[in-house]
Parts: sequence; C-alpha cells; structure tokens
Amino acid sequence: MVSTPYSRGRSREYAALKMLRDEGWLCSRSAKSHSPVDIFAGKGGRLILIQVKSGSAKLTKDELMELKAWAEAFGGEAEVWFFKKGGIVVRKKA
Repeated sequence: MVSTPYSRGRSREYAALKMLRDEGWLCSRSAKSHSPVDIFAGKGGRLILIQVKSGSAKLTKDELMELKAWAEAFGGEAEVWFFKKGGIVVRKKA
C-alpha cells in the first residue's frame, strides 16, 4: 500500500478518534474537508475542536487563528494534537 501524506494524516485522525472514544467522548472526523477542524468531540456539555498534526508538520499562525475562531463560533475549545515518533501524542490547547 502506498503511503501518502493524506493516508498518514487520516490514520492519525483515526488514532485520535479511538483515544477520544476510549475516554468516553462522542466524536467525528471532518473527512476531506481541508478545514481547520479535523475532529469534533463532545462530552458532558464540553465541545473540543481538534486539528491533528503528525511528524514534523507545523500549524501556521493563520491556521491556529482560524481554528480558534471556529471553536469560539461553536462555543467550544480548540486543541492541536501532535503525533510524534514512537507513538507519543502531545495535546495542546490552542
């Protein structure tokens, strides 16, 4: 199977969904949207909008501002999840 940036990103998004669901979150991917939000997750009245990055991928200042604007528009929180080598996931509030 050919590994493309899209397929690698998608696999990280699926991994994030599994982690969230294991924590009791109701969540969904924003598939092929090319929007600032990769995952919408809700639990106990909380809403988190998540952008997933992997490897050395960076989030630009404009992308971060757009993610925050989306979170504000939906009354939620914004987070960026970085999937690093070795399976390490760093979750940062935006």
